[in-house]
Amino acid sequence: MLRLLFVALLTLVLPGAALAQETSINPALLRAFEPALPGGKLRTYYIAAQEVDWNYAPTGRDDMMGMDFMAEAQPYVRRGAGWPGLVHRKAVYIEYTDDTFQTEKPKLPEWAHTGMLGPVLRAEVGDAIRVIFKNNTTRAYSLHPHGVFYLKADEGAPSNDGTSLTEKRDDAVRPGEVQVYVWKVPERAGPGPRDGSSVAWLYHSHTDRVRDTNAGLIGAIIVTRRGQARANLMPRDVDREFISFWKIYDENQSPYLGQSVAAAGGKLDDVKGDAAFVAGNKKHAVNGFVYGNLPLETMTMRAGERVRWYVIGLGGALDLHTPHWHGSTVLAAGQRTDVISLLPAQHVVADMVADNPGIWMIHCHVDEHLDAGMSARYRILPRDKTAPGVAAGLRKR
Repeated sequence: MLRLLFVALLTLVLPGAALAQETSINPALLRAFEPALPGGKLRTYYIAAQEVDWNYAPTGRDDMMGMDFMAEAQPYVRRGAGWPGLVHRKAVYIEYTDDTFQTEKPKLPEWAHTGMLGPVLRAEVGDAIRVIFKNNTTRAYSLHPHGVFYLKADEGAPSNDGTSLTEKRDDAVRPGEVQVYVWKVPERAGPGPRDGSSVAWLYHSHTDRVRDTNAGLIGAIIVTRRGQARANLMPRDVDREFISFWKIYDENQSPYLGQSVAAAGGKLDDVKGDAAFVAGNKKHAVNGFVYGNLPLETMTMRAGERVRWYVIGLGGALDLHTPHWHGSTVLAAGQRTDVISLLPAQHVVADMVADNPGIWMIHCHVDEHLDAGMSARYRILPRDKTAPGVAAGLRKR
């Protein structure tokens, strides 16, 4: 309660109300750019937080098994009388083409599989990342990065840190306002001596961290070692990249639960004390999808390709995951395995050489999480063939 009061007071006293109706950036917010290392570049992204209705299983069935939902899935998919089922009101990060925030920038085909996640922010060691952020929601939100170098004015997380109100402006961006974040990418933000050519980090809203991330405001940063990046910042020694994000979205802790309940024809006070309702609102998702609903065509590779998986977790005490690849093995931290351990806010890079054509499961091996639908599918095509309808997603870099 004290934390929520502090955040509420912060959003009231911070300067910047004049920005609420602007469609372009106040020049005063655009600070001088300095790269992390000589020769580094500025990588600019235009990102808005927006409220959407998200369907965790848009096909309406268990795509992992190719059938209707089984009995154990019913608490998670039931809809009506106030039970939201698979459709919940969320807040997500959306990328735009420029600072007018008029035109959404489509996700590149290679990132179509990221689902609920915000845009992938890429940089090479030595660069700086600048995010021009507009809050198009009804609540105060922010951007807080992991791994990269940031000053207090770019931290995006309120605390009793002794900084000025000006430096706190980034911690709680009010509805309609714009904030600029600048994060440098020095050596310590990139791959270490035992890493490969790239690493991944999280970014997320941290104004009210638990509620914000359960609302859906989460994304990934990928940093490539200096001198090892293509023009598109993809590592030169990798043919394909995938992000798999593992989280139990606790909709009971989302600020939008009341709206989701109302959309399902109920009142929150009538259902919030039901233990089955509470359990069913914990969505065991991979990239925001459950029961194999992550579109298979977005998780397709070809035999012989060098595939890098960025495996990321977040959440609460139940978010202890063991992602397992069927049909393949990976190298993670120098170890050959087909299962890795993943804790909340942990980032793991796993390299695979695709060699076994077929459609395969990737799922959490915790029994309760598997029953709750924490699974997806990936496809390996034969080395010399392209299956109809997926050629566009298999373009070479």
